[in-house]
Amino acid sequence: MDDDVVQRVFQEGGRDYYQQPSTSSSSSSSILQSLPLHVSFDHGYYLLVKSIQELREKKEGLVTVGIGGPSGSGKTSLAEKVASVIGCNFVSMENYRVGVDDGNDLDSIDFDTLVQNLQDLINGKDTMTPVFDFQEKRRVGSKAIKSFSSGVVIVDGTYALHSRLRSLLDIRVAVVGGVHFSLLSKVQYDIGDSCSLDYLIDSIFPLFRKHIEPDLHHAQIRINNSFVSSFREPIYKLKCKSEQSPNGDPSASPFHGKEAMMDNFIEMYLRPPSASEEARINDWIKVRQSGIRYYLSLGDQRIVDRHYIIRPKAEFEVGRMTLGGLLALGYNVVVSYKRASTSVSNGNVSVSLETIDSLGETYMVLRGTNRKTVGAEASRMGICGPWITKSYLEMILETKGVPRINTPPLTSNASSTSNEEQLIAAPKPLRITPNLVNRLEDLSQPWTRSPTKSKMEPVLATWHFISSDPPLAEGSVIDPSFRDSLHLAPMPDSYDLDRGLLLAVQAIQAVLENKGLPVIVGIGGPSGSGKTSLARKMANIVGCEVISLESYYKSEQVKDFKYDEFSSLDLRLLSKNIDDIRNFRKTKVPIFDLETGTRNGFKELEVSEDCGVVIFEGVYALHPDIRNSLDLWIAVVGGVHSHLISRVQRDKSRVGCFMSQNEVMTTVFPMFQQHIEPHLVHAHLKIRNDFDPVLSPESSLFVLKSNKQVAYQEILRILDPAKICSSVQNFIDIYFRLPGIPANGQLAESDCIRVRICEGRFALLIREPIREGNFIIQPKVDFDISICTVAGLLNLGYKAVAYIEASAYIYQDGKILVEVDHIQDVSNPYLQIKGVDKEAVAAAGSTLKLDGSYTTKSYLQIIQERLPVLGRSSSGIHTQQAARLQELVQLIQSQCNIVMEKQGSSSASESSPSREASPLDGVIEDMQSRIKRLERWHTINTVLWTFFMSAFVGYSLYQRKRK
Repeated sequence: MDDDVVQRVFQEGGRDYYQQPSTSSSSSSSILQSLPLHVSFDHGYYLLVKSIQELREKKEGLVTVGIGGPSGSGKTSLAEKVASVIGCNFVSMENYRVGVDDGNDLDSIDFDTLVQNLQDLINGKDTMTPVFDFQEKRRVGSKAIKSFSSGVVIVDGTYALHSRLRSLLDIRVAVVGGVHFSLLSKVQYDIGDSCSLDYLIDSIFPLFRKHIEPDLHHAQIRINNSFVSSFREPIYKLKCKSEQSPNGDPSASPFHGKEAMMDNFIEMYLRPPSASEEARINDWIKVRQSGIRYYLSLGDQRIVDRHYIIRPKAEFEVGRMTLGGLLALGYNVVVSYKRASTSVSNGNVSVSLETIDSLGETYMVLRGTNRKTVGAEASRMGICGPWITKSYLEMILETKGVPRINTPPLTSNASSTSNEEQLIAAPKPLRITPNLVNRLEDLSQPWTRSPTKSKMEPVLATWHFISSDPPLAEGSVIDPSFRDSLHLAPMPDSYDLDRGLLLAVQAIQAVLENKGLPVIVGIGGPSGSGKTSLARKMANIVGCEVISLESYYKSEQVKDFKYDEFSSLDLRLLSKNIDDIRNFRKTKVPIFDLETGTRNGFKELEVSEDCGVVIFEGVYALHPDIRNSLDLWIAVVGGVHSHLISRVQRDKSRVGCFMSQNEVMTTVFPMFQQHIEPHLVHAHLKIRNDFDPVLSPESSLFVLKSNKQVAYQEILRILDPAKICSSVQNFIDIYFRLPGIPANGQLAESDCIRVRICEGRFALLIREPIREGNFIIQPKVDFDISICTVAGLLNLGYKAVAYIEASAYIYQDGKILVEVDHIQDVSNPYLQIKGVDKEAVAAAGSTLKLDGSYTTKSYLQIIQERLPVLGRSSSGIHTQQAARLQELVQLIQSQCNIVMEKQGSSSASESSPSREASPLDGVIEDMQSRIKRLERWHTINTVLWTFFMSAFVGYSLYQRKRK
């Protein structure tokens, strides 16, 4: 680090300044004191937001952040996610171009203007930043930035950490990886061992090692982004021929009355040097030129389901030198064509007319992020096909007569089911310790240019089938029963969620092609691993039904809190439903109300050509009694499940007691290890979900909290009356904490694990929120756990230190959720407005006239402030709560013992309706009766309040009419 940076850090803040020995007696350290060498994208995002907040509090004036890294590493994505939370100014170095030769050329950046703009903002002056138009290839104007509009400015660009800028930056962030590493991995795979990694980097990214990489080592936060391409938020396309020309009658639909955007592209496909003309087009590299910009994507990655084309967001910008480097390495331009596009958008769906010069045809393309919305727009416009699912590349290759192989032929059926078990490998991520790197010298290669998956083939594995019957002689007639003997061969490895999602959809398509309708899928795994999320994403792509095994709970079992027991499922009804689906009969699937613990109806399901796939997801979806009736078995591990294990390891290490991942798992997830994990190893597809529920910026929930009184009718006015639904929940939140964790005298929410008891169910609330202004930004993560997991935490030394009893009235319409919480011993209720759209939440708060009354305090803080300071014991438990906490702990431990005894007994004794009464039964029945009385009181209160308000409004209208 040069002297200018050191001087800047010491004088005006930054990480190194706060590394000085603290004179405060506080035991809590600064976020900026302990930043690791390099972290994941999610963790880096979290650290960056917390660092910005800390610096903004401790230094006067503007906080400046620089985010640098190679093209396609994820810089802009990180900057946008941080800006959505902090609400800061965002300056892109793309607008400071002065040359048009290559975007990564150092001489093409106007550093003088950028430095002047930053200095103006730091000195409290407003400034004008340039705006560059890439179509016109010139600077077209400027944009004003107010100096104190947010107190934070982010500079994003390849050279954001250049020496001319570093002395002006408080926080320096380097992002590497992403599609940048993915391209290196693919080229390394295509070329083989003939070229070193450094040679490939110098060929493809000639400016990286010379002008970009040296600056990245000055970063305080170093992020290694493993994201490549994802079908989590895919683009859905419908394509058909159009008789209308883009230059035709402007009054013609769909462009009449709308502002159309016009663009011209040149699209090129590069074939690997070692591939023949009969290579799979999925292995080719696509380069799109738009004006002076070049965008690269790795192959024709897409899924075709019926008439929908589903593509991931997988393009990133490169310089012209990258294209030249690929050609120099031996890649050949196989196909090149021009595409002229005219498009309009209504916000949800865009409609384009695209003309391909090589084909001489014009096509209409509808695009959107929601499958149903795209289909509905096509119906509204009266477009019904015929739909085209082939890509432009495929159509051009057909006209040229170039042979290709998209799908390899099926392997021979020599394998038998006797050796099927030998092909199955246990899912690796269950107990693997994260491969963390703490020092630069620990890395086998520099962290800035190490492909994260260099040993993994860039092309996806292919599904194969095995048969239990001997192969048929040539010319024999295929017996229909032969299709029933075909089974998927399990994948030998485990995959991340993105790759696993694509493989799961391809497996469904393979079964459809080889065995026909219907296809029944089972997704199993521990609670919080991501089963439901994966199932819904698969259903969005395939367009099918998802059925949760929770729908098959037996009411009598649930009343005894046996949610995690296999015997709690109505296996007879489940088997009947699967058999009906298999034989194309209408069937009735149960609907279970988890709040009341009862089955409250059925929904009819029928397999058809439009819905030939059904997905069952649940903890026991891969149990032998279920999976043998399914076509595809998928196991998911990780997610919140793994996060809890890591959290326990972190807490134990803080008190000086290290525990292995295996020790933690066997304690907090005994039911999983004994009754769930043994079934997962048989899965056809094993997926490891690396999602971090606390640190991830994905699907954050924006919350506004206030204790201002709001009338019931006012709440209803901000919700959509056609979609509104309401419910009442009574819950107890228990806070568990390890003794010995450093504290400041106040019980901190971040030091505790919260467990919610609601309607007899236990849920882990992982919510370490970011507080910014009036908003609480928290992840949408609450997941059910077994009562044995809670008992496991107690066995590991966690102590119940606080609790909150409350009842919540919940009103929602799908976009906004309003929750009115009545907390025990707190006089006024608290109102929370929640949603994923920050602007919609803010607008709802303004409509309810809550501005100026917001608080970001947690309920734990609110309760703690109301309790006398002198009543706290050395263990952190307040005397006023000690008796109730002891009662709850005894309830948990006793109930866990009963569950474990039931699991160890025979299935006959489990299903027996008669059992001896115990003191615990009285406690449970007492809690249930109290909850039911509260529910009845709340219901009566709501009805009376609604009647009163209706009478009042009617009387007011009557008086107004008389006047």
